[in-house]
Amino acid sequence: MKLKVLSLLACFAAGMGSAFANEGELSIGTEGAYPPWSMADAAGNVTGFDADVGALLCAKLNTKCHFVVQAFDGLIPALKAKRFDIIISGMSITADRKKEINFSVGYAELANMFVAPKDSDLAGIKDIDTLLKSLDGKKVGVQAGTTHAHFLEKRVPNADLKTYDTLDQMQIDLATGRIDTAFADASALQDFLDKPDGKTFQFVDVKIQSTFDPSLGEGIGVGIAQENTALKADIDKALCELVADGSIGKASQKWFKTDISRPCQ
Repeated sequence: MKLKVLSLLACFAAGMGSAFANEGELSIGTEGAYPPWSMADAAGNVTGFDADVGALLCAKLNTKCHFVVQAFDGLIPALKAKRFDIIISGMSITADRKKEINFSVGYAELANMFVAPKDSDLAGIKDIDTLLKSLDGKKVGVQAGTTHAHFLEKRVPNADLKTYDTLDQMQIDLATGRIDTAFADASALQDFLDKPDGKTFQFVDVKIQSTFDPSLGEGIGVGIAQENTALKADIDKALCELVADGSIGKASQKWFKTDISRPCQ
């Protein structure tokens, strides 16, 4: 895949020093196909909550940054191969991922939900246990490499799991009836429901928080190479300040219409 690059202006006269400040720009890997977290246009311009978090973080670190667009399931291998310095891509912190890379403190968290046709037998379910049992034999769409995929593999092994490289691909199959339901974070699915193709669909009224199962992670964090301990310390400090002063909350209100920021523990 040919990588697309966006230069992101994030240079300020004052601020804290980054571990990479003297080495030029900090490069940020992101998916660019998961609205409203990150969207990349044909020219490679990145917008969305991830882009805003990146701009805020780089301002705090007093360094210039640019985005590198990469398929989600290739982000961790690309970080380990040093194609970019960090990941900001709505990535949940999980035990399995921490075996591969390091993470910042969690700075955001959003409920996970299913969408299904309004006339589906899933539509009226209101508790987690009934919902998970009802998924046996169902064709369930998830994005490849996500916590949602790992959760379903663990919790509903008898579901007919369909994985997709992008959210758009999953939405097409959902709209055309190739899958019975789809599982993702609530914001991504709301984007589908707001489109004409989503008019005959609805949320299943069951919010699944990350505390329900460890496979759903520990909130959203910045992915960092394991050896970059100084950079992690700088990013942790910056993120905690950005959550505390309301900057990340303001950005999330812009994109999600609610505050999904996660206070530092």
